[in-house]
Amino acid sequence: MSNEFDHDWHGDNELTVSPLKPDLKEPPKFKVLMLNDDYTPMDFVIEVLEGLFRMERERATKTMMQVHTEGLAQCGIFTFEIAEAKVEQANSYAQQHGHPLQCTMEEE
Repeated sequence: MSNEFDHDWHGDNELTVSPLKPDLKEPPKFKVLMLNDDYTPMDFVIEVLEGLFRMERERATKTMMQVHTEGLAQCGIFTFEIAEAKVEQANSYAQQHGHPLQCTMEEE
């Protein structure tokens, strides 16, 4: 017999039945990564990190330098929908300003 309900016995023949609470899982998280290129100005990268990813100037500068020296850096960790939107916004903003800057995402 399936045990889909918790049973609480009360008194002689009283039974209260309540559905089991489903196990809720955290949604998967995705890392947004910024990729290095040889053309996008460092100031523009910092602008994107400050504006779109809400980084303070010092952190944005360190992240920009990591992109520059290591080839990529993590800009943040988000749910799928937010990560996807951030990637699209960053790539679109860069393209509108004539820069080849690219962001991508991967599951954490």
